[in-house]
Amino acid sequence: MKEFELIKEFFTAQPVSRKDVAMGIGDDCALIRANDNKLIAVTTDTLVAGVHFPLDTPARAIGHKAVAVNLSDIAAMGAEPAWISVAITLPEVDEDWLREFTAGMFELTEYFNVQLIGGDTTQGPLSITITAQGLVPEDKALCRNGAQNGDYLFVTGNFGDAGLALAAIKGHIHLNDVDLAKVKAKLDYPQPQVLVGQMIREFATSAIDVSDGLLADLGHICRASTLGVTINVDDIPLSKALTDNLSVEDAINMALTSGDDYQLIFSVPATNKVGIETAMAHANVEFNCIGQLNTSEEIILTYKNEPFTVKKVGFEHFSEKA
Repeated sequence: MKEFELIKEFFTAQPVSRKDVAMGIGDDCALIRANDNKLIAVTTDTLVAGVHFPLDTPARAIGHKAVAVNLSDIAAMGAEPAWISVAITLPEVDEDWLREFTAGMFELTEYFNVQLIGGDTTQGPLSITITAQGLVPEDKALCRNGAQNGDYLFVTGNFGDAGLALAAIKGHIHLNDVDLAKVKAKLDYPQPQVLVGQMIREFATSAIDVSDGLLADLGHICRASTLGVTINVDDIPLSKALTDNLSVEDAINMALTSGDDYQLIFSVPATNKVGIETAMAHANVEFNCIGQLNTSEEIILTYKNEPFTVKKVGFEHFSEKA
């Protein structure tokens, strides 16, 4: 099977066909109709085998995650995802692998009404690059530099499970089968907070998704907004799997520094605090307030009102630890 046969067999047929796509797969460019008074949010992420997922990760999980990490960026802007393009490099054409990979992709695109509109296929070491685009009202986009002094800092979901799964896969810790299955699902099938992103844009001043670790990604908001924050690590939500298998200190460190959680961090002014808490509760969204922004330009961590020190930093490509 050659390149264009591969594209026709596995990528052309899909469950979504949007009316705003004038030209999809099959030409030099895709053509999309932009809506008035809306911005198009664009993001690109690459997953490399052995770096972003273990080499034995199932193809369906890789397809899901490749889409999920991009939709997570769209969610952090408060945007509604609409289109993706996929550039995939394959060592060889494995039809069973491709069938599972695209099934993982299209399960997520169908759920969020996202259409695949193009991309590229090449031969080489396995890697997947996706560009996702979405729409957000011009005055509602959530950017990292929008946080304000005194804003409360909220997070969705819980943190550290994907890091715990990776530690178990690498043999650094032993988990029972039940806990391993739970945390491995978090690592392989992250759930982008797309609907939450659109909800919080009515209340929040800034947002970011957590891909490289809570502390590392929070640092981007602080730097962009020239602010600091005091975090009560007691309030960071942890799963039972994490607290059952690690000491309190190690569990908090894992939650603060491990990546692949794909939850949202967002800042909310005091005037909107009750509003966001009410909206999230009505929508049955898991969320927590973990601190408050200030002018210190430092991230200060406390545990039971005492200073807390982390053991490592989050992931960063080309760093010594990476």
